[in-house]
Amino acid sequence: MSASQDDHAWLTEAIRVSRLAPPVPDRYAVGAVVVDHHGRALATGYTGEGHPHFHAEEAALVKLTGQDLSRTVLYTSLEPCTTRASRPLTCTRLLLDAGIRRVVLAWREPLLFADCDGVETLRRHGVEVAELPELADQVRAVNSHVLIPAAA
Repeated sequence: MSASQDDHAWLTEAIRVSRLAPPVPDRYAVGAVVVDHHGRALATGYTGEGHPHFHAEEAALVKLTGQDLSRTVLYTSLEPCTTRASRPLTCTRLLLDAGIRRVVLAWREPLLFADCDGVETLRRHGVEVAELPELADQVRAVNSHVLIPAAA
């Protein structure tokens, strides 16, 4: 399935939410929005929301614990992680466990902190993944604090 106007709008909202994450030198500022099959936002999350080690997807999903998410879409500014030292479960595992069947993202995680293969992992498990790389520049701008080394 290709990306729609709604996908662009919701992913733009996820990028807006990512700007709420405090810039920390050793982590990306990521935003996530979970949208139901009627096109309503159920929850948002951003890096560090609720707990210093929460990733955006985790911060959104924790607000929906116990709900049936099989007909929802998760919009995230950055590819969900598959490697993580700060918490027991990766974001891809959390998405799979929650039953999310579709993920839309703007930018694949660069090889800066971890070697991530979230897109491939989700697809291997039957999750539809759509990428909107035309929005990646906005995500890179939000994350300039980790992408551009501080002047010495």
